[in-house]
Amino acid sequence: MNGGGENQQNHHLTINPEIPNPNTNPNSNFSLQPQPQPQPQPQPQPHPISQQHPHPQTPQQTHRRPRGFAVTSASCGSDGSGKGRREREKEKERTKLRERHRRAITSRILSGLRQYGNFPLPARADMNDVLAALARQAGWIVEPDGTTYRPSQMGGLPVRSSENPLSANSLKNCSMKASFDCQPTVLGIDENLSPASLDSVVVSEMETKSEKYTSASNIDSPESLEAHQLIQDVQSGLCENYFARTAYVPVYVKLGNGIINNYCQLVDPEGIKQELKHLKSLNVDGVLVECWWGIVEGWSPQKYLWSGYRDLFTIIREFQLKAQVVLAFHEFGGSDSGNIFISLPQWVLDIGKDNQDIFFTDREGRRNTECLSWGIDKQRVLGGRTGVEVYFDYMRSFRAEFDEWFAEGLISAVEIGLGASGELRFPSFPERLGWKYPGIGEFQCYDRYLQQNLRKAANMRGHSFWARGPDNAGHYNSRPPETGFFCEKGDYNCYYGRFFLQWYAQTLIEHADNVLSLASLAFQETPIVVKIPAVYWWYKSASHAAELTAGYYNPSNQDGYSRVFKVLKKYSVTMKVICPGSHVHFQENSESLADPEALIWQVLNAAWDCGITVAGQNGDPCYDRAEHVRIVETSKPRNDPDCHNLSFFVYQRPSPFAQRTYCFSELDYFIKCMHGKKKDTSNRTCFLNFPEATKCYEVNAAVFITSSPRSFSTENSPSVLSGE
Repeated sequence: MNGGGENQQNHHLTINPEIPNPNTNPNSNFSLQPQPQPQPQPQPQPHPISQQHPHPQTPQQTHRRPRGFAVTSASCGSDGSGKGRREREKEKERTKLRERHRRAITSRILSGLRQYGNFPLPARADMNDVLAALARQAGWIVEPDGTTYRPSQMGGLPVRSSENPLSANSLKNCSMKASFDCQPTVLGIDENLSPASLDSVVVSEMETKSEKYTSASNIDSPESLEAHQLIQDVQSGLCENYFARTAYVPVYVKLGNGIINNYCQLVDPEGIKQELKHLKSLNVDGVLVECWWGIVEGWSPQKYLWSGYRDLFTIIREFQLKAQVVLAFHEFGGSDSGNIFISLPQWVLDIGKDNQDIFFTDREGRRNTECLSWGIDKQRVLGGRTGVEVYFDYMRSFRAEFDEWFAEGLISAVEIGLGASGELRFPSFPERLGWKYPGIGEFQCYDRYLQQNLRKAANMRGHSFWARGPDNAGHYNSRPPETGFFCEKGDYNCYYGRFFLQWYAQTLIEHADNVLSLASLAFQETPIVVKIPAVYWWYKSASHAAELTAGYYNPSNQDGYSRVFKVLKKYSVTMKVICPGSHVHFQENSESLADPEALIWQVLNAAWDCGITVAGQNGDPCYDRAEHVRIVETSKPRNDPDCHNLSFFVYQRPSPFAQRTYCFSELDYFIKCMHGKKKDTSNRTCFLNFPEATKCYEVNAAVFITSSPRSFSTENSPSVLSGE
């Protein structure tokens, strides 16, 4: 009975915890033995609120065993807390992995910069140090607190008045950036600096051996020279031997288009010999010859005339030069063609009069006769032959006609024209139809055969109403913000837009696949080359509108070149990229959101990642030293850790009219840089292509910049080479 009463009392205490009982142990129901009472200890004065609800003071408390629904609640609470704890532990581990990955990337970046870039980075540098080093290398000023800005003025510009000419020795001691010794950089200059205040500039040649230079003479002040051009000449003079002992890149010079007339006859054999003799003296590796489909098969189908080209290759063989051949399946002519026009074969144009759908067509139905539509690649509309069969017959005839030249190795490579201007692209920006830079161009898919292909693709996708071209893509000279298709968040990124652009780009890829499969049969052991365009305007926009109309699905969230290069890799084809010229000024770039350098590096890196051979060609003629240096830097980048470089480079010279004022020493300088040879400065000829410059001077070990050769007075007067 006593035990039962005691249990009742404890039960009563359990369900009424608010009743204070200092002499009772709250865990007495777990022990029947009386617990010793602790000695009273002096306690601090409790808070008045705590006096209202006193708690029992025990020397040791144990957890009470839960009962009833409390068991379920406790188990659920423990599971929830355990799950949350596990999630926190997993997130902590993921954070550690991300941090280790970030540190590994940073370590590799630092290692590469130290090894290949000669950056003075501390041992435990972070990304802030890397960014600061890169900014300083680019010519920016970085304060200790991180403030970064471009210098407003350039210090140490080697400028002297005509009364006190600058000698080579004094220039050598000028305070210039140390990076000139290893890598050319872009120097800043004050925009308020007037060129009229620069009376004369003398740039010394940097040589590894000490040489004695003759002192410079007084020269008139260059009233019309721009300051940035002066800096470029200073930079090029200080970096004479920068490309010495670098990779050897063969240089091929493109011959003119007027050397073969429309009857396949060599126009001026003696002039060709003089030209090849001069190129041979410059140590070029070979020449590029374009064999036009409209000339060779110009009058009757499968009637090929090669007589003029045979005479040309015979002369090339006499000078022991190699030849690269372009099989051009497009027409030639335009504002910069020099009144030379080469059309498609006449028998093809006659077929086109009855069936205009063999040509590319824009949305308004205008035909483009620059090349044949890719929709007829497998359509027998060319006198019983398909498009690819016509191309293959032409290639096979060329291979059989010049078999001995192939056997001797005279013909080193064959370039296959795959579209407009011989480039793998749609003719989306034709000047004859009103296009002007920087227009986005138009889609060229409205001929009957490509429309049938589009309907088939839409039906296979299950959306037959997608069998149409976009109706809000603007016109040839539109800009992306003016259209509903290419604007920010435009239809190019919707479901239909992605379908259409993928089909449009796939048409380009299939055309390349069809033609290259037959070209690899015709030229089994000869390298094959394909030219890729450089559509750089609107590259900084999200849609890359000009590239989309040209057939490259390369918006900001896609890589439109790797898919093309996989086809080239399939047939071991060399990709030749067009390097834009320096005519694209900064203001034009900002207005058209153009970025030529970024596009070129994307194309080069995508090609190298795919493992294909890469070559280059200048898109526009080069006239100055800075442009030549820029091409050499692109051809064999010095800081590339994988040591990539172009397999060869095709040099396009200025027009015959411009060659009258073109100094061939610039071409000699360019070839030596591409070959990795040290420049011989014992007798240097330099021509400065400025608006006011009228003479070409031969100067020993120094460059003189002048606007006109009016007054010279010196002990060693430079000799006038040309009065052009």
